Amino acid sequence: MSKEQTTVNKGPEFVKAIVYTQYGTPNVLSLQEIEKPTPTDTQVLVQVHATSLNQADWHLLTADVFPTRLMGGFLKPKQHILGADISGRVQAIGTNVKQFQAGDAVFGDISGHRFGGLAEYVAVPENLLALKPKNISFEQAAAIPMAGVTALQGLRDHGHIQAGQNVLIYGASGGVGTFAVQIAKLFGAHVTAVCSTRNVEQARTLGADRVLDYTTQDFAQSGDQYDLILAANGYRPLAAYQRALKPNGTFVLSGGALKQIFQVMLLGPSLSRGGKTLKNLIAQPSQTDLQFLAAQMEAGKLSPVIDRRYPLRETAEAFRYLGQGHARGKVIVTMQDTAERISNG
Repeated sequence: MSKEQTTVNKGPEFVKAIVYTQYGTPNVLSLQEIEKPTPTDTQVLVQVHATSLNQADWHLLTADVFPTRLMGGFLKPKQHILGADISGRVQAIGTNVKQFQAGDAVFGDISGHRFGGLAEYVAVPENLLALKPKNISFEQAAAIPMAGVTALQGLRDHGHIQAGQNVLIYGASGGVGTFAVQIAKLFGAHVTAVCSTRNVEQARTLGADRVLDYTTQDFAQSGDQYDLILAANGYRPLAAYQRALKPNGTFVLSGGALKQIFQVMLLGPSLSRGGKTLKNLIAQPSQTDLQFLAAQMEAGKLSPVIDRRYPLRETAEAFRYLGQGHARGKVIVTMQDTAERISNG
């Protein structure tokens, strides 16, 4: 038998992934072997080193909000591998790929291509990826995409942030909030962060000019007003945010209670009065925004906040922690155990 025949008859290669075939608690997740993906002509095959979990993953797992079933499958999920944020190294490229080559360290948000990051390998379009900053680890890079781009688009594109403005970040300790504090400072704003007692020092470290502990201080009752409020997972009544806005101020909601999301979506135009504007943020994956964030990382102006790390086999436990709603920054899943983690590269 020739060498070529031996290769042809070798059969498919299998890799590990976290799979789910029904909605439910993290108990429905299982570690399985799947066939290693093959990139198309326009795709990049990435060996995943780390992925971070987002609320989008939680909603797709549990179907706790009805729109999930409309988009992801009514009775059961259409896609069986979660994970939007990835970082890793390019192993192979399609014949039409222009931006990357084998060996490149990359990161990105692949939610626009059916998720799939909780696996050792994933094949995705090149326009969903950017080169990883050289001065941060793969784990740090995995923490950036969805949360960082959401914070950036919320402040810059929806909030039209300007230098010298008074900006309030409500929910400043989560994934989006930790980036929002830093990005608002990057744009030259005076930043007030709202978080719980245990996260006050973290918010100060990230650069907040003022920190309010929501267990003892109510931003809406202080009399202070803001040019821009970004609520990351906001749960306060809309009237509270309106009261804290300046006459021409803008409120941007990113996540939170489904009822409040629909209130802003359906009633935002009518609730926006006297020059005040209420907006709902639905961030979009953006290679350009990833590249912008990467440049800020390399310049030392932004730093991802990681709360906990879990190996792939403990993904269900990582989701249980995420589901508690108290993560400080990002929850990371790695493809290697601690002793096997790959260097920054």
